[in-house]
Amino acid sequence: MADQRDLFPGFAKHRIDAPTGQIFARSGGSGPPLLLLHGFPQTHVEWHRIAPGFAERFTVVVMDLRGYGQSSAPPSHKGEAYAKREMARDGVAVMAALGFQRFRLVGHDRGARVAYRLALDHPASVEKLAVIDIVPTVEMWRSMDAASAMNVYHWLMLAQPEPMPETLLTGAPIPWLEHTLASWTATNSLDAFDPDALAAYRRAFDDPARIHAFCEDYRAGATIDRTYDEADALAERKITAPLLALWGAHGIPAKGKSPLEVWRRWATDVSGEAVEGGHFLPEENPQRTLAALLGFL
Repeated sequence: MADQRDLFPGFAKHRIDAPTGQIFARSGGSGPPLLLLHGFPQTHVEWHRIAPGFAERFTVVVMDLRGYGQSSAPPSHKGEAYAKREMARDGVAVMAALGFQRFRLVGHDRGARVAYRLALDHPASVEKLAVIDIVPTVEMWRSMDAASAMNVYHWLMLAQPEPMPETLLTGAPIPWLEHTLASWTATNSLDAFDPDALAAYRRAFDDPARIHAFCEDYRAGATIDRTYDEADALAERKITAPLLALWGAHGIPAKGKSPLEVWRRWATDVSGEAVEGGHFLPEENPQRTLAALLGFL
C-alpha cells in the first residue's frame, strides 16, 4: 500500500504522558493556544481541512482522544476509564505539557462532550468553548424517543454490556465504520471525506482493543457521564466561558429542540448557528465551519 500523505504538513508530532497512558498530538502555527478534539468514529485527522486556517492565527493542537487513533487505550470496565471527566484531564495534561495553562477549545461529537466537561471541571483553563453538532449528554437521554433512538441507535448498541457490541463490531469493523460515516452526512455517502482521511479512520478502527475503548466511551455516556451532568444540572452549575454551538442543518441536533435553547440552560454566554451539512461539518463544509469558528474565537 502506498504511503499516506501527511495531512498536517508543518505540524510537529508529540507523545505526551497523561493520567492513564500516552496521548498522541500534533501542533502547528503561532498565536494564542487552541485545542481541537475530534469525535467518533474518527481521529485527530478530522481537522485536517481547517487546522491550516486556524494555524494562521493560533497555536493549534490536535490530539487523539484516549482509546482513539494513536493514543493509548487504557483498560476499562463499565466505562470508568472513558468517563468524559477522565478524558478531559488528558486535554488539560496535553496543553500543560506544551506550555499552555489556558486555551481556546473546540470539540466535535464525542470530543465536544469531553470539551464541555473540561469547561465545567476546569473553568480556569478554558477561555472560549465551541461545540459542534451536539447537545449535552443528559439532554440527549432525556429527549430520547422512538425517532431519536432510531437516529442514534449506536448510543444504545455500543453501551450494552461487554462483549456483545465488541463481538458484533469486530466481525465487520470496516463496513460498519463506512456505513456510519456515510449515514451521518447530508448526502448519505463518503464523498465528503478525503481518501487519506478515510484510510486513517479505517486503520484506527480495525483494532479490537480500540473497538472495546469505543464501547467503553459509550458505556460511560449512558451511565457515568449522565450522572455528572445530572449533578451539575441539579446544582445549577453552568459553563462560564463564552460558548458557540454549531450544528449541521441536516444533523441530529437539528431534528430536536433548538440547540441554542438547550445550551442556554448550560452556559451563561451562548451564541450559535446551523451550518449547511450533516454531522461532520469540519469535513463536509470546512470553509463555512472555519469562518464561523474564527469569527467566535
